[in-house]
Amino acid sequence: MNINRKCKSAVKLVLLIVLYFHPALLYAQSEKNIAAPTIIPALQDVINKISPTSLKSSIAYLASDVLEGRDTPSRGLDLAANYIAGQFKAAGLVAVGDDGYFQTADWNLINPKNKTGDRQALKLPPVKVRNVIGLLPGSDPVLKNTYVIVSAHYDHLGVQNGQIYNGANDDASGTASVIELARVFSSNKNLHKRSIVFITFFGEEKGLVGSRYYGASPIFPIENTVAGINLEQVGRTDDSEGAQIKAAGVTGLDFSEVGTVIQTAGVLTGVNIWKHPVNSDRYFAFSDNQALANQGVPAHTVSVAYEFPDYHQPGDDSDKIDYENMVYINRTIAVAVSMIANDPQAPRWNAKNPKAKKYLDIWSARKSTQ
Repeated sequence: MNINRKCKSAVKLVLLIVLYFHPALLYAQSEKNIAAPTIIPALQDVINKISPTSLKSSIAYLASDVLEGRDTPSRGLDLAANYIAGQFKAAGLVAVGDDGYFQTADWNLINPKNKTGDRQALKLPPVKVRNVIGLLPGSDPVLKNTYVIVSAHYDHLGVQNGQIYNGANDDASGTASVIELARVFSSNKNLHKRSIVFITFFGEEKGLVGSRYYGASPIFPIENTVAGINLEQVGRTDDSEGAQIKAAGVTGLDFSEVGTVIQTAGVLTGVNIWKHPVNSDRYFAFSDNQALANQGVPAHTVSVAYEFPDYHQPGDDSDKIDYENMVYINRTIAVAVSMIANDPQAPRWNAKNPKAKKYLDIWSARKSTQ
């Protein structure tokens, strides 16, 4: 890890030199002088609207005792889903689910512990669980039919041994960020050529159940989904290996061009996007990005702290979140999403990385059948 951090200045310099000449990025550049690329004013205006107060408000509710830890399924999970849907509606997102902003499923049919998958045989009544989905349509007549997904999981561990596991960082922080990005992006509906899909998933803590359900039953065609950026644990800076201020890791950073885009966005927003020497690849398969990757879509998870005090413990509360730092992380993600949403060339898997080969093969097979 120390080697990675010592090299970060060199990495940033290389990114700036290479990406300065990239024709499709959403940058304003000087015509007379060779200088670092900058964010265009319209996007800068959008990311300036990202608010620590707004982020704090969402986390305060989602991680409150009232929601009883947001177990899947539970009353608290339903309250969280209703809150998220209300925020999507207030932002002006288009409802695209089978029930308004909800993509519904019967938990008794998809619960990993129910190996038979036969609810009637088990004589169990249906139990509704819901992914929450909102669409910000793109502005380009062609590219609007392609999609960038911004996601997080909104469930947590519920109540155990009489204690509420509020999951402020895991993953009310990611959920609040999805809500916030939806809010600020909606302030300029003509900014992005591709459509942006905002999703919060149920059941991540039970085995990525909600995201896998979406992957198997997508609202939008997988072949038209160009990338996914998933947000998990983006609120705590007290990583067990040292404080992470204006820094974030990306799972499978070099598996696809999405990682490079996020790094570039970090250069522009003052956030160090780096690859943890162990956890980056290790955790690629353990968050909701995996469901899209398994469909061949370049998708990664962004986290500030991979491991932190109170991880999966009752002490993961909202008063331990660094809200000012969350603003920087959200700005980085906003710029990365904008870059992908305005680039006619969709991100590609890294054919030179053997760890990405199976995902590239899935995507290539899917494209060959179109």
